[in-house]
Amino acid sequence: MMLAGFLFLLLFIEGSTSNYSEHTELDYLNHQKSNQSSEESEKTSINSYDYYDYSDNNKDAEVICSYEDVLRQLNLSKKMELYTMARPVRDYKTTTRVHLQMSIYGILDVREKDQAFVPYVWIYMGWKNDQLGWHPPNFCGLEQVVVPTEVLWRPDLTIEEMTEKDKAPPTPFLTITWDGRVEYRNDQVLVSTCRMQVYKFPFDVQSCSLSFKSVVYSDKELKFEAILDASKITDWSREVMRTQYEWLFINMTVKEKTVNNFSYNQSMIVYTIKMRRRSVLYIANFLLPILFFFCLDLASFLISDTGGEKLSFKVTVLLAVTVMQLILNEILPASSDRIPLIAVYCIGMFGLMLLSLLETILVMYLMDKDSTSQDNKANNVQSLSEDCGGKWSKDDIHSCDGEVKKWNHCACVCDVSADEPPSELLSVAKEGSSSHLKEEGQDLENISDELREMVKTLIQLLDSRKEENKPGYWTRVTKIINKVFFIFYATASSLFLIVIFSIWNTAADE
Repeated sequence: MMLAGFLFLLLFIEGSTSNYSEHTELDYLNHQKSNQSSEESEKTSINSYDYYDYSDNNKDAEVICSYEDVLRQLNLSKKMELYTMARPVRDYKTTTRVHLQMSIYGILDVREKDQAFVPYVWIYMGWKNDQLGWHPPNFCGLEQVVVPTEVLWRPDLTIEEMTEKDKAPPTPFLTITWDGRVEYRNDQVLVSTCRMQVYKFPFDVQSCSLSFKSVVYSDKELKFEAILDASKITDWSREVMRTQYEWLFINMTVKEKTVNNFSYNQSMIVYTIKMRRRSVLYIANFLLPILFFFCLDLASFLISDTGGEKLSFKVTVLLAVTVMQLILNEILPASSDRIPLIAVYCIGMFGLMLLSLLETILVMYLMDKDSTSQDNKANNVQSLSEDCGGKWSKDDIHSCDGEVKKWNHCACVCDVSADEPPSELLSVAKEGSSSHLKEEGQDLENISDELREMVKTLIQLLDSRKEENKPGYWTRVTKIINKVFFIFYATASSLFLIVIFSIWNTAADE
């Protein structure tokens, strides 16, 4: 009986020991699973980039304060091609949102002839990488590290208006924050196209756009986001602006939109830079000189038309305006939709000066016509002198200031005036030649005829001398033409200048 009780007690103790060991092993397994689930939860928490303070739970843990340890935990190296080959998202349906900001450091050049805009810009991009992250308390509060750009994926950003790539190399580093945020900063000089509106030159206002978008990603894969506060962007750009060339920066606006490229939509951000030209230099070097040339052309009406100085002076002024037009042609683009106001200004001035030159040519032609008629009269007198044997000339006739003295082999005629009748002249001539009539009576009639012709010629010469001081018909006509044309010229030029400058003033205020 005692033996049976002993065996029963032995079996009871053994079963209790077995149950205890099984329970202990189960508890251990449960504890291991609990630790594993805790680690998985911690790992998930790390990947979700939520901030937890593990300082109290890890007081005895080893403190790590090295960039290399963070990079080692992130497993970043150039051999990790998976970090650079695809978008860093857990689910491919997730859209990567890229925060983009742009600021202008300077306006380096605006080439109207090439319609090119050259700014110096600063670009910031930030996006989320779902494959990166760590807890700053585990790394002495380290919240960001800088890595080379080759080890991580970057958005394939491009600018539609850019025509030349920046010669300077891009920034070679990226910044990674503890919550998986990746930031990229780069400054570059852009050479972009910009359609210039030069109608109001040099009082023009230009608007040039820079459109940022992806090359291959659609709007479902990559979405660009920007600050839409135009005033904040404008103030920020004014603070960092270093140079503006010949322009005055007005403002900058930003707009988000979606465009369709090759049958799929893409996200795009468009920055528009608005600037005004500094026109003082063009006024002093271009507009005023042409106006001065025009004033010289007006002053040329005071020059006498009898000489050739007036004509040569007007031609010189017209050539000077032509040179200014050639300089203008080198500035303005040939693809402008409308003729610029400054070209209208130059053409108008050139046209008015051309009319003035043509009027001068006409006046000189008419005055030359008068002088030609007077020369013809002198030639007639010379021919008559030659008919009388070449013994008298016009100088001999006008040697006595109204009195004509001429001796020849026929007769001597003295103190002949234009008021005496031909009969008295004939009697005087007969008295002077009485001695010759006694010797040659048979030639009396011939001499009388010659004297009559000489008297008629002398009367004509005396009458022409009285009319020498009187202007000819065409000379009087030219004086009338000069007066009428000057009134027209001054009125037309004044109206033209008032209209063109009023349009420019209106354009400058817009």
